[in-house]
Amino acid sequence: MLFQKALTSTARIATRSHQFRSPLTSFSRLSSTMAPKLRDPSLFKQNVCYVNGEWIPAKSGKTFEVHDPATEQLIGTCPEFTAEDTRLAISHAETAFESFRHKTGRERSKLLRKWYDLVVENADDLATLITWENGKPTADAKGEVTYAANFFEWFSEEAPRIYGDTIPSSIPGNRVITIKEPVGVCGLITPWNFPAAMITRKIGPALAVGCSVVVKAPGETPFTPLALAELAHRAGVPPGVVNVVTASENTPEVGKELTTNPTVRKISFTGSTPVGKLLMKQCSTTLKKLSLELGGNAPFIVFDDADVDLAVAGAIASKFRSSGQTCVCANRIFVQRGVYDEFASKFAAKVKEFKVGNGFENGTTHGPLIHHKAISKVEEHVRDAEKKGAKVLLGGNKLPDLGPNFYEPTVISGMKVDMAMASEETFGPVAGLFPFDTEEEVVRIANNTTVGLAGYFFSRDLERVHRVAEHLEVGMVGVNTGLISDPASPFGGVKESGFGREGSLYGIGEYQVTKMVTYGGMGKKLQS
Repeated sequence: MLFQKALTSTARIATRSHQFRSPLTSFSRLSSTMAPKLRDPSLFKQNVCYVNGEWIPAKSGKTFEVHDPATEQLIGTCPEFTAEDTRLAISHAETAFESFRHKTGRERSKLLRKWYDLVVENADDLATLITWENGKPTADAKGEVTYAANFFEWFSEEAPRIYGDTIPSSIPGNRVITIKEPVGVCGLITPWNFPAAMITRKIGPALAVGCSVVVKAPGETPFTPLALAELAHRAGVPPGVVNVVTASENTPEVGKELTTNPTVRKISFTGSTPVGKLLMKQCSTTLKKLSLELGGNAPFIVFDDADVDLAVAGAIASKFRSSGQTCVCANRIFVQRGVYDEFASKFAAKVKEFKVGNGFENGTTHGPLIHHKAISKVEEHVRDAEKKGAKVLLGGNKLPDLGPNFYEPTVISGMKVDMAMASEETFGPVAGLFPFDTEEEVVRIANNTTVGLAGYFFSRDLERVHRVAEHLEVGMVGVNTGLISDPASPFGGVKESGFGREGSLYGIGEYQVTKMVTYGGMGKKLQS
C-alpha cells in the first residue's frame, strides 16, 4: 500500500513537471545576453596555451569555439593545437625535467603550497569559470575548487616524504637499497566533468616527485585548466614543468602524439573505457607507464536492515551530483523488497525538491548536461525503461523552456536487468530503482558488468558489511555513505574501469619508478 501511495503522489508530481522549468525560464533568456564577470579578468585566457612559461597560439593560428551548455552562447575561443604544437610542448617539458627532478622534495613542496594558496585566493573566479563552461551550479563549482586545491595541499605535504627501502640481502657482504625516482615527462589527459579537480589530482603527484607534465585540457571546458596554468606561473613553477595545451577537432592527433612520443614516459587518462583502450594500444608502441580511470556502472544497494533515511540521503548525493555526470555516480540502485516502497517514496520526495536551471542563479541545485549527445543518451535510457515495463515516478522529460541541454531529474521504479540502464552508464540525472530479494542475488547482479569502479551499500549488520564489501568487484566501496572522494583516499577501479590509483599515498607511486642499488664487498671485518 505504501508503494501504491508513492505511485499516486509521484504521478501527481509527474503531471506538474513544469515545476522544473518555470523558476528559470526568464533567467535563462536574460542570461543569454550576459557574461559572468571575473574579479581578475587576466585568468580568462583566450586563443593561447601555456607552453614553457609563455602564452602562445597554435602555429596554424586556428582556434575552436567553447559554448556555455546552459545558454549555448559563445564563451570564447581556444587554440586548435596540432601534433606539431604538442611536440614542442613535450620538448620543453623534457628540458625542464632535467633540472626540476633535482630539486629537493621541500623545494617542490613549497611550489605546490604556493599554487594551492593561489587557487584558494582565486576560488570565486575559478568557480565562475567552471559554472560558465561546465554548467554545474555555483555551489557545486565552489566545492570542486576546494576539492581541486586540496590535492595540491595533500601532495605538497607528501613531496618531502618520498622514501626508499633498505633490503636485507641474501648474499653475505651485499647491501641492497631502493631509490624512488620520477618517471619523466608525463602526458595528462583530463575530462570535462571536473575541469579543475581532475587536473590537480594528476599534476599534484607528478610535481611532488619531480616530473614535468603536458596537460591536454578538455575541449568542452578548457578555460579552467588555462586559469590554473596562470596560477602555476604566478606561483613560480619553472618554465616547461607545467604545459597546458588545447584542441577540439585535433584531439585525436594530440592524444596520439602524447601516447606515441618516446619522450613521454607516463600517460594518465580519465575518461571513457573505449578511449582508454585506444590510448593503451597507442602507448604500447613505447611501453609507457599508464594510469587509466575509466567508465563505471556503480551499484548502490539498500538492504532491509539499512537506515532508510540515511540511504536516501546517500543515494541523492551519489546519483545526482553534477546532474549524474560523474564516473562514480550510482548508476543502478538496488533496493531490497522489504524497504522498497518506503525508499521509493522518500527518494522521490527529495528529488522533487530539486531546482533545475542556470548554474549562476541562486538556489539552483542542478544545471544542464554538457551537450546534446548527453541529453540523447539520457532520453534513450528513460524511453527504453518505459518500453520494457518500468514506471516513471518523477520527471522523464526534456526541459526545452530552459534550453536544449536540460533534463528533468528522473526517478524510475520497476527496473529490470534487461533494460539499457542496467548495463550502460547513463551519465545523467536518472535514477532507476531495481528490486531484489537476497544478498547473494544482488551481489551477483551488481558484479555482472565488465567495469568495476565504485560501489555503495547501506546496512547496519556488521557481518554483512564486511561480507558484501569483500565480494563487490569494484575498486572503491562506500559503506553507509554516498560520497567517497577524498585526496587522502586511493581512487581507481578494476576490470575495464582501468588500473592505477589517484590521490593518497598510493597515487604518488604512479609517477615514480623504483631503482635498486646493490653494493658488493660490504661485509669485511673492521680494519685494525
